Amino acid sequence: MASDQYGPARSRLRIAMRALGSRNYRLFFAGQGISLIGTWMQRIAVSWLVYRLSGSALWLGMVNFFGQLPTFLIAPYAGVVADRFNKRRIIVITQVFSMVQALLLGVLALTGTVAVWQVMVLSVVLGLINGFDVPTRQSFVVEMVDNREDLGNAIALNSFMFNGARLIGPSIAGILIATAGEGVCFLVNGLSYIAVIYSLLAMRMPRRDIRPSRRPILHELKEGVVYAFGSLPIRSILLLLSLVSLMGMPYVVLLPIVAKDVLHGGAHTLGFLAAATGVGALGGAFFLASRESVVGLVRMIFLASTAFGLALAAFSFSNIFWLSFVILMVVGFAMMTQMASCNTVLQTIVSDEKRGRVMSFYTMAFMGMAPFGSALAGVLADKIGTPRTLLISGVACLAGALWFSTRIPAMRRAIRPIYIEKGILPAEEPQISESR
Repeated sequence: MASDQYGPARSRLRIAMRALGSRNYRLFFAGQGISLIGTWMQRIAVSWLVYRLSGSALWLGMVNFFGQLPTFLIAPYAGVVADRFNKRRIIVITQVFSMVQALLLGVLALTGTVAVWQVMVLSVVLGLINGFDVPTRQSFVVEMVDNREDLGNAIALNSFMFNGARLIGPSIAGILIATAGEGVCFLVNGLSYIAVIYSLLAMRMPRRDIRPSRRPILHELKEGVVYAFGSLPIRSILLLLSLVSLMGMPYVVLLPIVAKDVLHGGAHTLGFLAAATGVGALGGAFFLASRESVVGLVRMIFLASTAFGLALAAFSFSNIFWLSFVILMVVGFAMMTQMASCNTVLQTIVSDEKRGRVMSFYTMAFMGMAPFGSALAGVLADKIGTPRTLLISGVACLAGALWFSTRIPAMRRAIRPIYIEKGILPAEEPQISESR
């Protein structure tokens, strides 16, 4: 009887972890998981360092703006490069450059010579690197899994890994900043890249005949734009994701201000707030990973976007630590569910030869809009205060979710033939059941 009691839980866990049955993805999951802990340590340390040096919400927003802007500008061209060349080789190169960037930042901070402008310059360098890394890495997932049916699970596990690091990294960063300073966080991040570089080199990839196109990059970029925005589901998902990234995601930039000025705490408070988002996001990622099918994710995008907007609005009114912690768990759950659902639906319906370009547009929407949102959030917080800025962010996300809900029926009709062709839905089903 005891074994039967835990049977369903074990079965659900096997479903949630099924992509790890692929050796290459298992290597990537382990190496990237270690590296992402360092990445989150650096993100928190950069925000705290800039606010400590400048004491300005505007500077905090500007550093994030100029650090993420290159990703927006480079990503479309990076998508063409990802479709033309060996993706694993591109990722290895970007990880090596990212390691050098982190180590330089660590040396500057530990020697006491760091200034805000130096942090900004190195953030721009990292933004350029990420412009090539992120869309390539997103489109590389499909090559790491042995069974195409496990793609959605692999994407959800990526989110689980990302947010497990979000949970662990900020907590460690908060302790290290308070005891040893920001520079140690940067050095730890630099060393953590060794793990992901090793995992990439250890993969045994099937031989692929890649024939670089002789057509101009702009021609292939235009082809990708026409393909993506000519598709109602792809266009609608990218537009909603762009709005949420512009208006909602920059709440992360304002967390140091909330921690210090609203909750009257310090680096530990900031670490716990960031970790709360990670706890919620971890739950959201596991929830998606444990789903057996991608059917129903379009409706999930709407529900998650609505919850994200409501939670941000509620967060704007809180000045109590435990309440803010709980609300940020909801924010993290909704944010991750929305983002990963968007990613999964896109990767499921896109054609392989245009995957890199579509995922570059996804990168522009998810990460590329963030610098504009960070700048806007910094300016608004400087003028009207952080709580009101967060309230505006939440209301804007709610408006986007309502708009998206009007597109769902047409999106279902457009997606259904693709799902039937790929065997996700049987041909005799009259419509996509969004209740699963």
